[in-house]
Amino acid sequence: MEAIIVEKLTKVFKTKIKREGFKGSIRSILKPEFKEINAVNELSFTVNEGEIIAFIGPNGAGKSTTIKMMTGILNPTSGSISVLGLNPITQRSQLSYRIGTVFGQKSQLWFHLPPIDTFKLLGSIYEIDSKKLNQRISYLSEVFELRDLMNIPVRKLSLGQRIRCEIAASLLHKPDIIFLDEPTIGLDVVAKQKIRELIRLMNKEEKTTVFLTSHDIGDIEQVCKRVIIINNGSIVLDESVKNLKHNYFSKKIVGIRYYDKPQYDFKNFHVVKDSGQSLKIEIDTAITSIDYAVSQLMKAGKVADITIEDIPLEEVISMIYRQSDKGDDAYESVQKILGSI
Repeated sequence: MEAIIVEKLTKVFKTKIKREGFKGSIRSILKPEFKEINAVNELSFTVNEGEIIAFIGPNGAGKSTTIKMMTGILNPTSGSISVLGLNPITQRSQLSYRIGTVFGQKSQLWFHLPPIDTFKLLGSIYEIDSKKLNQRISYLSEVFELRDLMNIPVRKLSLGQRIRCEIAASLLHKPDIIFLDEPTIGLDVVAKQKIRELIRLMNKEEKTTVFLTSHDIGDIEQVCKRVIIINNGSIVLDESVKNLKHNYFSKKIVGIRYYDKPQYDFKNFHVVKDSGQSLKIEIDTAITSIDYAVSQLMKAGKVADITIEDIPLEEVISMIYRQSDKGDDAYESVQKILGSI
């Protein structure tokens, strides 16, 4: 079943043109002129129930605007949206009982009150029976390890602790979909890993559909099964993370360290870096097999250590952003980029 259906979604903002100088300022006040900015341009995609999807792009790509339209905060200029079979614009109240949201830079917790007070307030807002609310708070407190934090004012919590409370608060009413906007921003490595584990757990145990935006590649690789890349208000790529990481990549980076300086004359692959006893080699597996490459590398000298890695996903996505700025056809551009790395 499809949890989200977006068809030709468009959002155009009008902004006032500011003129320079005194006369220009007067003219801007008396006869204002406007220009149109296409924040979102005919987006179409679907998200299945229980799916974890990354919705990513550079700043200004249209991610937040799209989420705001899907949650009913903004009205689209044109196109249609269906979230859990509801229209976010005309049925926003009904939809609010079935979705949850977490914004990494905005809080729904009362800053000077302990989390338990916010949880009880939200329980009343969502009209949750007191017995069921207490059971739900107890369950989330255990899963999110919040028992020792429930009576501490939010202002005294660390960022990682606060984000755990934020996600737990958004799950109080058992939403079918949770929208996470930069949930790990500013967190240390340990806190990020904990948040990722919790997101996967809630998806697995409660079948919660997760719609995630993030600039952290770790969130995408470790949490999401599918990624939609957006730039300039349009979709650049819609692909599974597994295919993006493996099927599209034809090049590998091999790092090899010898006991002595190697003697080599490689013709089928490129030496990226030579540090004396260590080499970094780029191999195009469409031309040269890994087996053959490794056998040639081992002939160059006695090997002390060897590693084989993919091109970093972060680098690929960054190149996709840059290429899409040129306005080329999205899928042709991606194929061209991935083949040229």
